[in-house]
Amino acid sequence: MATIGPASDSPAVLAAMQDAGMDVARLPLAHGSIDEAVARLRRVREAAPEVGVLVDLPGPKIRTTAFPEGGVNLVTGTEVDICPQGLAPHSSEERIGVSLPELVESLQEGDRVALGDGGVALMVEKRDGYTVRARVLAGGKVQGRPGVTAPATRLSLKTPTPEDIERLEVLLAEGIESVAVSFVRTASDLETVKSLVGREVLVCAKMETPEAVGEMDDILRVADTVMVARGDLGVRVPFEDVPHIQKKLIRSCIAWGRPVITATQMLESMVNSPVPTRAEVTDVANAVFDGTSAVMLSGESAIGVDPVNAVATMARIARRADLDFDSHQWSRNLPIQHFASEGAGSARITAAIGAAAWRAAIDEKAAVVIACTNSGATARAITRYRPPCPIVAATPFAFTARQLTTSWGVDTVLVPAEAKSTDEAVDNGIEAARLAGYAKPGDVAVVLAGSLHDPTSPVTDTLRLVRIY
Repeated sequence: MATIGPASDSPAVLAAMQDAGMDVARLPLAHGSIDEAVARLRRVREAAPEVGVLVDLPGPKIRTTAFPEGGVNLVTGTEVDICPQGLAPHSSEERIGVSLPELVESLQEGDRVALGDGGVALMVEKRDGYTVRARVLAGGKVQGRPGVTAPATRLSLKTPTPEDIERLEVLLAEGIESVAVSFVRTASDLETVKSLVGREVLVCAKMETPEAVGEMDDILRVADTVMVARGDLGVRVPFEDVPHIQKKLIRSCIAWGRPVITATQMLESMVNSPVPTRAEVTDVANAVFDGTSAVMLSGESAIGVDPVNAVATMARIARRADLDFDSHQWSRNLPIQHFASEGAGSARITAAIGAAAWRAAIDEKAAVVIACTNSGATARAITRYRPPCPIVAATPFAFTARQLTTSWGVDTVLVPAEAKSTDEAVDNGIEAARLAGYAKPGDVAVVLAGSLHDPTSPVTDTLRLVRIY
């Protein structure tokens, strides 16, 4: 997954990023107008038609006013004023404007304030009217309009914001596949968005608050996908807790059958460098070993010196890690996963059929698992098991194919039309997978198909082992 920004906006770069390995384009709405976002979305559709799109609602993020072009350096030990944006429409080394005046009013002596991803930290020392004086605890370069993080007890902000909803309504008309909700705290935050987008659009919970971590299971019950947003999370919880939260979230998402995205600072040095650090390479590979469904580029592809190289580099690391991904060890650990947590009867049937398909793929040394699916649910059902052979989703809908780009290990093939029967769906899926080169004569394919009786409650209830002729 790659974030799209000024460095990756052109059709030529977008097409090259798709060729380099970009499966999903993340469109952040925190910067620019809604008209610019619509234009960017259309460019992605035109230049990279096979790529899925995740629209990222900014939520109630508090930002500084703009720093001068090229940024400024805040020096450790120096003092700086923090004030409402009306008193500082532009930020500098001496004075930082904040977009939400109520935050400045709530700050107290001793409060720690972080800028951006937390690399720059300030400590409030005293108040002078509407302004507070702070000392720079950890200095560094700040540019653009970085986010501002203060103690959670100072403000209680709700997500989605009215502005989020306005933007979302415009983008829904463009046929988006997925939307991410920022600063989720409770499951009700997601339910608000799900009521707006309906059943077809996937809703992603960005886990970046300690409240969300505490409500993990309730949120996963509602979420369609999850993002481990390590940047904002790391300034809200002790940074030494972040790796443990990441691993717990990945395990929990797999138990619930939810695609999970590991994000933020994965190849951060590639914002300015043509090669990553060895620590960053290891970070990406370890996320793959942990079972993450997707890994994400942020500034590396949005504002970096070479977005195409960043995508190609991350793809190389992920492919190499996949070669050593221990599917059989994963299989041995599956009994401890909480598959019984699936609630509805249709979901429990789908989980049971998925487990049987995984077992059959291993026992029969299958060449491919073929998931015949209209909505994508059948393909997502098998991905939690991380089988050792390719998963091919056979679907008549390009929309579904783009949604499945977030799911672990799923390739897609388009079949000619929506099947009239389960037999037709199975035959179409086998033929499409064979023509695409996923199976050859003599191979065994494990084929999954969903019930066609009730499209409002999809259930995967058919499993077949087929020898290819």
